[in-house]
Amino acid sequence: MRQKIEAHSIIIIRRCIWLIIIGLTISGITAFPLQTEIGYLVKLGLGGTGIVNNWLNTVYLAVKTTNHNYPYLSYGTDWLAFAHLMLAVLFIGPLRDPVKNIWIIEFGIIACILIFPLAFIAGSIRGIPIFWRLIDCSFGVFGSLPLIIAYMSVKKSIKIHQI
Repeated sequence: MRQKIEAHSIIIIRRCIWLIIIGLTISGITAFPLQTEIGYLVKLGLGGTGIVNNWLNTVYLAVKTTNHNYPYLSYGTDWLAFAHLMLAVLFIGPLRDPVKNIWIIEFGIIACILIFPLAFIAGSIRGIPIFWRLIDCSFGVFGSLPLIIAYMSVKKSIKIHQI
């Protein structure tokens, strides 16, 4: 038997899922022009004068040098961008039928949680400064919030409508 979800819950669920879709889409699109984007950040001085500025300059120089000498390595970030866009498409399922596709919401929550060990383990191995790893972890925090709200709304609606 197909579960019905009340109108108020469906609005909350859809808004939360749209936040995830938009966030993943923006993350995907912005992963393509990394050199240009980092160049703008450096040029605008958004990193200030301290450790963030030094980090942005270091990353910009590395990306610029790599793209000049080994442009094919950026193909890896193209695939990263593509993965973000495909994950955004995945979340269309819960927009259409949140009960049937609750597993996608659960998957998203798990992915948000797994950002933390990746950031701290791989980030440490790759020499990423702790402040940058914390910025990366913020995506897990802010991504999980709408997903948890959507998940709880779906579960609450299922519980209310069970016979």
